Amino acid sequence: MIPAQQVVELVLQAATVDETIVIVTDRAEASLRWAGNSMTTNGVSTTRSTTVISIVREEDSSHTGAIRTSDVNPAAIGALVAAAEEAAHAAPEARDSAPLLTGNGTPDDWNAPVPETGAAVFADVVASLSRGFGGADRLYGYAHHVVETTFLATSTGIRRRFTQPTGTVEVTAKRGGASAWAGVSAPWFTDVQTDALLDDLALRLGWADRTIELPAGRYETLMPPSTVADMMIYLGWSMDGRGAEEGRTALSAPGGGTRVGEKLTALPLTMYSDPFAAGLQCAPFVAAVSGSETVSIFDNGMDIGRVDWIRDGVINALAYPRAAATEFGTSPAVPADNLLMTGGSAELADMVAATERGLLLTTLWYIRTVDPTTLLLTGLTRDGVYLIEDGEVTAAVNNFRFNESPLDLLRRATEAGVAEPTLPREWGDWATRAVMPTLRIPDFHMSSVSQAQ
Repeated sequence: MIPAQQVVELVLQAATVDETIVIVTDRAEASLRWAGNSMTTNGVSTTRSTTVISIVREEDSSHTGAIRTSDVNPAAIGALVAAAEEAAHAAPEARDSAPLLTGNGTPDDWNAPVPETGAAVFADVVASLSRGFGGADRLYGYAHHVVETTFLATSTGIRRRFTQPTGTVEVTAKRGGASAWAGVSAPWFTDVQTDALLDDLALRLGWADRTIELPAGRYETLMPPSTVADMMIYLGWSMDGRGAEEGRTALSAPGGGTRVGEKLTALPLTMYSDPFAAGLQCAPFVAAVSGSETVSIFDNGMDIGRVDWIRDGVINALAYPRAAATEFGTSPAVPADNLLMTGGSAELADMVAATERGLLLTTLWYIRTVDPTTLLLTGLTRDGVYLIEDGEVTAAVNNFRFNESPLDLLRRATEAGVAEPTLPREWGDWATRAVMPTLRIPDFHMSSVSQAQ
């Protein structure tokens, strides 16, 4: 397999159309599974994906074709480029057309070796788990580490490179008929507090020594960071400017326009993405293999900065690629691959102590859209819903189906906790870089009782 940098140059040399973009990603992956207090499987793999995007300009229109392959044979490059160019000639006019950005050099690390990963990265995690395997609780879970290095180049001179490490540990603990889940995100597995995670799971299983059946209804509910992340990440994915401008989303204003400037909550909450956020670093430039309403292939190589989507409780920005920003008379805004919400100050223990009667909702599952115009979502609770009485957790309760909108949760939240790094359970396969607070919701809607165990 030839170096990714060489693939980039061979693609550009083979190109014959007006403009060409090439994105090569080398991926190293390691995984580890355990079940019933025993290690079961582990594996290591390396793969490469190469995407060629061809652009044909015809007077005032642009036409694009994109072909992606995992073939690492250099002899296949010519056919790959030809296929992308053929697709571009046959494509309809691109709605998001814009001039490609230009550049005149390569970054200092362009030719540096590509980082790798392997089973050894899990050494500390395995040591903690081995100690946990000796206990009475049955442990099940998965550790995963991926290191992706992306090379982006264009025929207009852009050269950009970024290495993204992504690691997660998820553990489900079982005791009798009770179960509890916890997970953490760890870019390089240098400081994974697995012992603390197992202690937290044991505490929750202890709460389940007593169980109570509750009916559906609205309950005062504390949502710890993982559950807030699952709801707010969906909100972040839904904040596209075009959809709001065209009246198709929950961010559309009645009568036209968008909800930018609308106050959601009196709490001083700020939700933002930032590729340079400490511990959550991600690609600081656009590297899009396909277009969407929030990102355009014509913007490849463009810098991504911090964007405050909600600032001090007010909707502040929506996502606009350059073409959409020009069309709607605003500034481009591109989401980075992380999401943070700050503005709270309470500790979870203090929020529990201040609760007369309510629920502690630790994880969400199987979240789906009910109504995109209000961003109403439905989903299930799983592996831990607990009753709080007189400031203490006193029992585990049955699972529920819920119906809630992240926008409405922010409107109704009465208290926010300290922001903490967290792993969303539902979206943890796609969105691992998150910092969120605990939220107090006075009337969280548990719409029906679930039979899930």
